[in-house]
Amino acid sequence: MTQAIPFIEPGMALSALTELRPVAWAATAAAQGAGANAATAAANAPGTVGGADFGKLVSDGLQGVQSDWTQAQSTMRALAEGQPVNLHQVMMKMEESRISFQLFMQVRNRLLESYQDVMRMQV
Repeated sequence: MTQAIPFIEPGMALSALTELRPVAWAATAAAQGAGANAATAAANAPGTVGGADFGKLVSDGLQGVQSDWTQAQSTMRALAEGQPVNLHQVMMKMEESRISFQLFMQVRNRLLESYQDVMRMQV
């Protein structure tokens, strides 16, 4: 029996992750100490990673997972309704959806572990 993938609301997940950002930013600023110059602080502005907005990256990832899940659900529905869909295509879509969800969850877990490591650092 396959396990159903729950619906992920991108806005809710994004808001949960962005709530952690001020705390992580404060910890990073404290770790840099008072000797950090303004150029370093500007380069490490909160919410940006290498010029890309962290919130946008997370949102895009969630939307990709949601898209995979929606495609898998539509192919399963088409198969159940008796439409001409190959069983192997349905199984591939379901597996793609499962793997993308698991990948996103592992990225989330690694981010949380990194955040917890930063919070455990002694200043």
